[in-house]
Amino acid sequence: MQPGKTAETDPDEEAPLPPFSVQMSEQLGGVRGLIESSIPITLFIVVNFLGDHFGWWSLRTSLIVAVAAALSMAVYRLSRRESVRHAVNGVVGIAIGAYLAWKSGDAKDIYLPGMALTAAYAVGMLASVAFRRPLVGWLWSVMLDKGGNRWRENPRLRRSFAWLTVLWAVVYLAKLGVQIQLWRAGDADLLGVARLALGWPPYALLAALTVWQARRIIRASEPEPDRPEPARPEVRPAD
Repeated sequence: MQPGKTAETDPDEEAPLPPFSVQMSEQLGGVRGLIESSIPITLFIVVNFLGDHFGWWSLRTSLIVAVAAALSMAVYRLSRRESVRHAVNGVVGIAIGAYLAWKSGDAKDIYLPGMALTAAYAVGMLASVAFRRPLVGWLWSVMLDKGGNRWRENPRLRRSFAWLTVLWAVVYLAKLGVQIQLWRAGDADLLGVARLALGWPPYALLAALTVWQARRIIRASEPEPDRPEPARPEVRPAD
């Protein structure tokens, strides 16, 4: 390489993997994203419990508090020109659920959009495995691998994403089963607690397992760097 010139990078060369903590932060939206996504529904659970058991206010008040909290976080992020992906998802889900609960007069109906989304995730994941296009592999590629195709080119990685997708689907189906039973029982308070307990904690564990497994296979598939041959001692002819 001549002085003054920078080394050119091969565009086909795979970028090195970022640290595990960075990939997990991107997958989960960071600690702040975890907290913000739980605030509206947590407020609804607390405010609705107080209003329902002590008669301090109506269901409508609890719904307004939850929707206002979701909107406030979205507006705050917009004002700071930050990503609003998690905030917008929260606003849409809370708004639809609040409308259903307001129309029916039953607090448990605020959780129906989340339950429907959980069912859609589970069905979509199982269908993607049936078509040999595991959804978790696509999501990992888009969110953590900059749209790379190495997960499809690596048979071991592709098989791993297939069983990981099935695992995600099974967890979502179990979560849905618990929520359906509580919804049919009409226990809005327990349904809210289950929504929180079966929300981010299992997702965080599944995301950690997915990232760890993908990194393990990718690192095992990388070729070992060439080691320089040891220098041979120079043999001089005898005098």
